[in-house]
Amino acid sequence: MCHIPVFCWISATVLEHMLKHKREEMPKTLTEMYTHLVVFHTKQKNEKYLGKEETGPHWNKESILSLGKLAFQQLVKGNLIFYEGDLKEAGIDVSEASVYSGLCTQLFKEECGLYQDKVYCFVHLSIQEFLAAVYVFLSFINNNENLMAELKSTSRNFSVRISHKSKVTFYKSAVDKALQSETGNLDLFLRFLLGLSLEANQKHLRGLLTKTRSSSQSHEETVKYIKKKIRENPSPERSINLFHCLNELNDHSLVEEIQSSLRSGSLSEAKLSPAQWSALVFVLLTSEKELDVFDLKKYSRSEEGLLRLLPVVKASRAAL
Repeated sequence: MCHIPVFCWISATVLEHMLKHKREEMPKTLTEMYTHLVVFHTKQKNEKYLGKEETGPHWNKESILSLGKLAFQQLVKGNLIFYEGDLKEAGIDVSEASVYSGLCTQLFKEECGLYQDKVYCFVHLSIQEFLAAVYVFLSFINNNENLMAELKSTSRNFSVRISHKSKVTFYKSAVDKALQSETGNLDLFLRFLLGLSLEANQKHLRGLLTKTRSSSQSHEETVKYIKKKIRENPSPERSINLFHCLNELNDHSLVEEIQSSLRSGSLSEAKLSPAQWSALVFVLLTSEKELDVFDLKKYSRSEEGLLRLLPVVKASRAAL
């Protein structure tokens, strides 16, 4: 992510603001980073347009939900550029679209396409993916609607009780939908959605949530389900994303196990399970050390090992 210009801008914006105001602990996950970004720009909008300077964000709930709905609907369709009909479908009044652009100048922008038709887009796909995740998460927590399973509760009561079982089903269905996507267009969205399940991130969304909802039991079951999917051996790319998902959930057990083997030097002699192979690839790809020359012999001499390490070979400048 650090090689992507827009993420450098996001990181600089968030970290500058937090350091300047001596905020709490620095964000450690992608969800934390993007949550702080949206909170920052919401506060900035309040100060600029409403003349308010507050310690807590004053959300324009309607605009966030409308943008989130647009983001989710178009993400599922694979669209990065939107037209007036798309905005209407999301409940956005086209005549007031410029207001949305003004409220979230850094998150959503309006441009003129061919023949002067107005087209709309988010500054970056990752912004669209984050707002889509916020919308799906709020729909479930506030309205008991599982958009990932295409199930909708008939209840309109925001205080409807959400059971432990329904929460696990919600996150499992999101994992399944992301893995079923051939293009991987829901991978980053899934990371954000799972990250929002943690109360540490939910506290920044006060004003949008009716209440924070976090359960250690549902969290543990979601982690177990993701590990099960890793063991079932999806494609290397999907396995790596599932490890990113575990990172968003603050579970590092598989990664720490592999790191321990790397430190002891016993890895090349061990017979690794599919989950351990995936963990090794994740550790190597996310290492701070640049992969100039990757020595395959240090990790495996078997054909299976070579195939498993292919993503690392592709990311390296040379392999031995």
